[in-house]
Amino acid sequence: MHVIARLVINAAALWVATQIVPGISFTGEWWLLFAAALVFGALNVAIKPILVVLTFPFLLLTLGFFLLVLNGVMLWLTGRVSDALGLGFHVRDFTAAFVGGLVVSIVSFVLSMFVSSEQRHSKVLHS
Repeated sequence: MHVIARLVINAAALWVATQIVPGISFTGEWWLLFAAALVFGALNVAIKPILVVLTFPFLLLTLGFFLLVLNGVMLWLTGRVSDALGLGFHVRDFTAAFVGGLVVSIVSFVLSMFVSSEQRHSKVLHS
């Protein structure tokens, strides 16, 4: 269930980014946004840890703020892969990706808080 919740959260966060960030758009069927969210999640699992290790000195030097740049890189990469797969999720440039990465991070964090609090609440009720 956690994987499905994460997929829905990522799709919602990507949708919010398409609504408020100029340069990020989605043109396609609604279910393709879930496919783009799956690409986003897969890239974050597969590529982001490697980038974190490779940029570790920058992360230390900037006290972790370089993670914002990495989030932008991951969103930009998601846009490129989605374009190649014909999913309809587009990121115009890195500036849009950087701002979109901030939006996606904030929305994901807020939605994750609701999901995790509901999971804790349901565990208490079922115990």
